[in-house]
Parts: sequence; C-alpha cells; structure tokens
Amino acid sequence: MADEEIRVEQFSRVSDLEVLLKELNTNLACANEKYLGDASEKYSKIFVMGPLRSGTTLFTQWLANSGLSAYPTNLLSRFFGAPLVGAKIQQLLTDPRYNFRNEILDFNSAINFRSDNGKTSGALAPNEFWYFWRRFLPFDELDYMRPEELREKANLAGFRDELNALANIFEQPFAMKAMIMNQNITELADQFDKALFIWVRRDPIFNIQSALEARKRQYGDASTWYSFKIKEYPHLKDLDPLESVAGQIAAINCSVEQGIAALPSHRKLEVQYEDFCRRPGYYYNEITRRLIEQGGVSADKVPVYSGETSFSNANRWRLEGYSKRDAERVYEIFEKQDIAKMF
Repeated sequence: MADEEIRVEQFSRVSDLEVLLKELNTNLACANEKYLGDASEKYSKIFVMGPLRSGTTLFTQWLANSGLSAYPTNLLSRFFGAPLVGAKIQQLLTDPRYNFRNEILDFNSAINFRSDNGKTSGALAPNEFWYFWRRFLPFDELDYMRPEELREKANLAGFRDELNALANIFEQPFAMKAMIMNQNITELADQFDKALFIWVRRDPIFNIQSALEARKRQYGDASTWYSFKIKEYPHLKDLDPLESVAGQIAAINCSVEQGIAALPSHRKLEVQYEDFCRRPGYYYNEITRRLIEQGGVSADKVPVYSGETSFSNANRWRLEGYSKRDAERVYEIFEKQDIAKMF
C-alpha cells in the first residue's frame, strides 16, 4: 500500500490542489526559463542536513526569521516547477517596495516557531520544498543513488542554475532543507563554490522518540516508515519500530558525517540541537562568519542579530511502549557496529 493511502486524514494530500499545481507549473515552465539569464553564483546557498525530527524545522524557521537569507516559503512552494516566476510573484505581493497604498498586505504574516511534522503555517513561513528537489533528482524506490549514477542521470546542473537564479532574484543567500541528499552530499557540494552545509543533530535518544511519534501522527501507527527512503531502507523497514528508527537515524548521521568530512571549515557547520536551543545567537555568528569567508555575502549586508535568545528544549521522555534505556541500548548497537557495514 502506498504512503498516500495510509496517511491519516490530517496529513493526506488534496487531490484537486495537486492537479491544479501540476497544471499551473507546467504552463509557467516557459516563463521560468526566461528568468534563467542570470544563473551566476553570487550568493551562498545554505543546505540544512541531518536526520528527521532532529530540529531542522525549528532551525530553518529561526534562520528565516533572522533576515540573513531568502528561503522557500509556503507561497513559493506552490511554484515548484517555475520558482523564478514564483519568486517574482512573491515579491510583487509581499515586498514593501511594491506596496501600493496598502492594497495587499495579507501575505505578510509573522513567522512563528510552530510546525506539525515539518509543516508550517503562513504564506511566508519556510517550506520544505521537496517537490522542487524532485524535479531534478530521478530517485525511484530509494531516495538515494550511487554517486556515479546520480551524476549521470540527475539534472544537477539545472538544479544549480535554477537555485543560483533564485538567490539572485532575492539578492540574498538562499537557505533550504536538503535532507533529501543526506547520502549524496559530495555530489551536491560539487555544484557550488559558495555553499554552507549545516548538520543539525540531536541527542539520538530523543531523536528516536520524536521520529516514532511522527510515524504515529502521520500514519496512525509507528510501524510505517516515515521520511526519505535511505539506502538502508530495505534492511530497516520491517524491523521492530524502535530498531527501525534507531537504525534510520544512525545511518543518516553516519552519512552526513562522512559527506561533510572533506569539506573545508568555511563550508560546513555542526549544530547540536540542544546547544542551539541554549544559544542561537552563537550559531548566527558562526554562520555569518562562514558566509563572509566564502564570499557569499558582504559583511555590510549581514543584519545585526535580533532574534530569540533561547528556545525551549523538547527533550523529555514521553513514550510508553519503550523505555529510554531501550532506545539507548538499540542505538548503541547500530552506532558501535557501524551501520554502513551491517548490511
């Protein structure tokens, strides 16, 4: 049974909307091409990597709220097949430069720090933008390809050009979730000279709990796989839910660690969720320092940090079916045995 058939009603897609968006984006494709004239790499790209439920949504909401970078909004996501046209439309509707006598102010809602399984609310709230990614990535049964196969079959150059053009329209660095390529970081990094890879990681025990809860919310039971189908998916999908999720998170952390290992320091940053909650301002400074160093933003264009001083940490054990010790034990098995060599 396909995922769409077993999602709980709250998370089911709206078929009429899917049809409308496909039609709209198909018809706008030619107009989108006309905005590709300036696809030079002027601004940095910020790619947020890491496991599901590790704090990546909070992090992207925080980054969007900082004003440091542009990002895919819920409004822009409707134009996944023609994002350059969508960016112009977003500017028309929301940019103060084009506000004529306050005719249209409805889209300028504030960004809050709430989400539901990664989904945010509000026209200008950050969106995961996966439909955009999938236009260029020919993933099939798995959300992974061997490096040589991905380079041959994916449209990585098209992705690069469109993302560069998108950043150039907004005249800012462009930040987005990129976990769909957690296991193909090298291939993504090779497309950009000015890119920062941010690995958001969380205490794995509470990361496991959050992922199990997300499965339950999304599908009604914790046995159904949630999030991208990594290369270890065939070996993990039918395990006990605790083992399946622990292996999933261990595999992703291992892949991201290996993927960013060879990158120079100004192109990578590790963000520990718990520490980020304590001192987000520190990470803002670390990000801006790297963007300036790689030439992806001018120092005089960096806003002074005025965001949150801290966030509440959600690390409290809530599960009834498993104990915290159960989670610790299972994760240690995958971590110590090196999941990459287990299958």
